[in-house]
Amino acid sequence: MPEPTPPEAHAEVPARPRRGRGARIALTVLLVAGLLVAAGVRYYTWCEEASGPRTPVAFTVSEGASGSEVVDALHQAGVIRCGTVSKWLLRRSGLADEIREGSFELTTNMTPHEAFVVITKPPPPAPTVRLTIPEGYRLTQIAERVEEVVGIPAPRFLRAADSGEWSLPPYLMAGESLEGFLFPETYEFLERGTTADDVIARLLDQFGQDAASLGWDGAGDLGLTPYENVIVASMVEEEARVPKDRPLIAAVIYKRLAAGMPLGIDATVQYIDPNPDDGLTVSDFEIDSPYNTRLYAGLPPTPIASPGLASLQAALRPADVDFLYYVLCGADGHHAFSTTFEEFLRDKARCLG
Repeated sequence: MPEPTPPEAHAEVPARPRRGRGARIALTVLLVAGLLVAAGVRYYTWCEEASGPRTPVAFTVSEGASGSEVVDALHQAGVIRCGTVSKWLLRRSGLADEIREGSFELTTNMTPHEAFVVITKPPPPAPTVRLTIPEGYRLTQIAERVEEVVGIPAPRFLRAADSGEWSLPPYLMAGESLEGFLFPETYEFLERGTTADDVIARLLDQFGQDAASLGWDGAGDLGLTPYENVIVASMVEEEARVPKDRPLIAAVIYKRLAAGMPLGIDATVQYIDPNPDDGLTVSDFEIDSPYNTRLYAGLPPTPIASPGLASLQAALRPADVDFLYYVLCGADGHHAFSTTFEEFLRDKARCLG
């Protein structure tokens, strides 16, 4: 019989590793991770979208509010679904620095993109109107034009103009008439919300800007204040029909003032004519008023119209001539100028005869 093999002679067989359990654990981890990713993607997509009834929401962005704070407020107001995801969407959109302060009309159940567009989009430009003030317009005519274009009643505009509170040194001091200082130009105003004070301030400021370009250093050499220079300019504006006549008419005015003669300017009588549409009549020249420069020497109390830049320049730089008279002569509107009364009578007979 063969002898039994000793126990120590048997070789030990190593145990096989339990690979099945580790694989199951790894598979479980991967499955959970996949589910989390899928849930995250689904949640992210859900946050990007919106559904449900849309109820108006008055939403306000406060001054200095951060993008994160705005998103939180949108979420709390029910405008968007999520807070955290929407903050990331806002950063990704590049609109965080474009958020505007103010009040906005939103709704509940908006997508983040829709909400971001509303609170970052510049408001549409407010409707405006163009107001044109022609050269030579009087204050009453300006008031009528303002009512027609801007919608401010003429009486309200004139009350604001006559408040006595307006000033524009050195040309206009408080208490002096605004007549002649609402500069003729084309302006743009808001269609709604513009006040009489807004219009007056804009036109008065334009006078200051344009007048400053002329240089008034030598105005005192003419013997008048800046306000009186504007009075002269207003008469030049009303009398001149062709550009070359402006400095000549200004020269006649200054020569007559220096000689103590009545200016005899028809435009000043037209300013007080109770029936301007009928033209000047003999009775109009008899009106007892300081504006009647046929009866009273010196300047009228105020300008009689709004002079343009060319007339202001003529009043500051009159022609160097000795003329004392002029008369309208010719279909083109030019005047004939003369030094003596006899020459004036001949020109009058020639031009008007």
